[in-house]
Amino acid sequence: MKILLNPTYFPDIATFSTIAQHEVCWEVQDNFQKQTYRNRAYICNDRGRHMLSIPIQHVGNKKGRLNKDVKLDNTYEWQRQHWRTLKTAYRTSPFFEFYEDEIAPLYEKQYDYLLDYNLLTIETICDCLQLDMSTEKTVTYDVSREGLFDGRFLVNPKGKLNFDQEEYNQVFSDRNEFSRNTSVLDLLFNEGTNALSYLKNQKISFLNA
Repeated sequence: MKILLNPTYFPDIATFSTIAQHEVCWEVQDNFQKQTYRNRAYICNDRGRHMLSIPIQHVGNKKGRLNKDVKLDNTYEWQRQHWRTLKTAYRTSPFFEFYEDEIAPLYEKQYDYLLDYNLLTIETICDCLQLDMSTEKTVTYDVSREGLFDGRFLVNPKGKLNFDQEEYNQVFSDRNEFSRNTSVLDLLFNEGTNALSYLKNQKISFLNA
């Protein structure tokens, strides 16, 4: 089964489990929507769940802006802030140093477009996992697509998701409850070389809903 997915910023574990278990076609012709995983990701720090948000350039009251046309707002040093936050949160995790050199370049060079950056974060994680990344992309926008399962609902953090995620040891598990469906970065830094088998073993029953 081939899944239609939105490229997001270091996707959550439900999305990356889908990527690990199925062929993917990337939705690149949709409109940008606020308050989605397109420009945010959730990690864990000493206080629990923490959101990383990428600032984007605003264009007045223009509606219906294509996601692929959304530019990053690099007047704010968000990359420096995000990387410092990641280092503070995960420097004591078992595998942060192992993957640091692969992740750090994403915060050292400025990028122009959100969609391109999101695809690069996914490609980087796939490289870390030694997982082939799907390259197929949509050429038009359609409400429904024959022959594809529509997984675009996964881009919405507020949607109810039937995802019975297996717990793993998180950095601050001694003081916080397990935080579900965080960014795949949390899994990578905590589980390392076991992350791919973890993703492949998750029950993604939400695709059968």
